[in-house]
Amino acid sequence: MTPDKILNYCLKNLEGTVLISSWGERGIFYNPGAKLKRGVYVLTVKEKDGENDKGSRLDREGVYRVNLGLRRETFRRLFGPLPQRPPKGGVVELSCDFTAPDALLPHPVYAWMGWACALNPSPRTFEALKPLIAESYEYAKEKYAKRVK
Repeated sequence: MTPDKILNYCLKNLEGTVLISSWGERGIFYNPGAKLKRGVYVLTVKEKDGENDKGSRLDREGVYRVNLGLRRETFRRLFGPLPQRPPKGGVVELSCDFTAPDALLPHPVYAWMGWACALNPSPRTFEALKPLIAESYEYAKEKYAKRVK
């Protein structure tokens, strides 16, 4: 899989989404009719470390990370309790290797908010991510509906 294939899958299959590039990442936002300035996050692809997000070591050649926001109950089912928010520039305190490729992982910084990630997912791992992408999309639609009231 490539970042472009993942982003194109989302744009093709998630109605009302738009692609926005900012902060060193490309994001899929739910924003039908452009009613919000940006929309609500569904998924992002990050291809380089950020000042406060170095836990996945995206400085390695060809490494990228797919990030998606899950419902808290789904996060708990997959990974256990949500961790505490890390200090600025830190990572959450969980016993996992945030640099591991081709695996579903808690997000190294935003796991406390229920975010998960996968570094360089293979086609097989991407297939396993599709139900979680669908959940993130439905969750974004709910958040969007509350914001445009």
